[in-house]
Amino acid sequence: GNGYMDGKELQNFIQELQQARKKAGLDLTPEMKAFVDQYGKATDGKIGIVELAQILPTEENFLLFFRCQQLKSSEDFMQTWRKYDSDHSGFIDSEELKSFLKDLLQKANKQIEDSKLTEYTEIMLRMFDANNDGKLELTELARLLPVQENFLIKFQGVKMCAKEFNKVFEMYDQDGNGYIDENELDALLKDLCEKNKKELDINNLAMYKKNIMALSDGGKLYRAELALILCAEEN
Repeated sequence: GNGYMDGKELQNFIQELQQARKKAGLDLTPEMKAFVDQYGKATDGKIGIVELAQILPTEENFLLFFRCQQLKSSEDFMQTWRKYDSDHSGFIDSEELKSFLKDLLQKANKQIEDSKLTEYTEIMLRMFDANNDGKLELTELARLLPVQENFLIKFQGVKMCAKEFNKVFEMYDQDGNGYIDENELDALLKDLCEKNKKELDINNLAMYKKNIMALSDGGKLYRAELALILCAEEN
């Protein structure tokens, strides 16, 4: 559930792909062969669902729409999310998702009919809505981004429980005004990078900060928005 396949997950997928094609009496397509050659023996490769979509032999693979250059920026993605999660709930429902996808596709210069957009929305919910509540969270929908461009993946290993997160937020909200500004976020991220050198690279600090601040409200990063990045879900 970290947003990509790697290691044994990737090896198992490749093995099942080859077996399924053989059982169906089909050879691997050229795209599949290239994929297997690239990832078949590697154990350190990572691949996300949008990258994987490139090898799927479908006539119309809507996931490929999200390979467009305009959708490769985490910052643009976060700004679009912020627009539709206007109530700071941390998720968007099916109608909001439909508008969200329409906006993203328009940025990629893709004009589609409303019926097709509804179909895409339903597909997205089936793919990513793990608990079937008709809502998607930021980290779930962020899988539309290529793995290399999805900075949220970097924060999977540094997420904290709600109690710890609230303590950290209050520590860095030095003036106690209920939100973190850019300077306070800078201090927080520097400490996170120092404590989690395996997951976070201090050389990418400016990129982390820029993407996270894209969730802010006029430079004010409230608790709920920062929680989307740093707070793990609790059952």
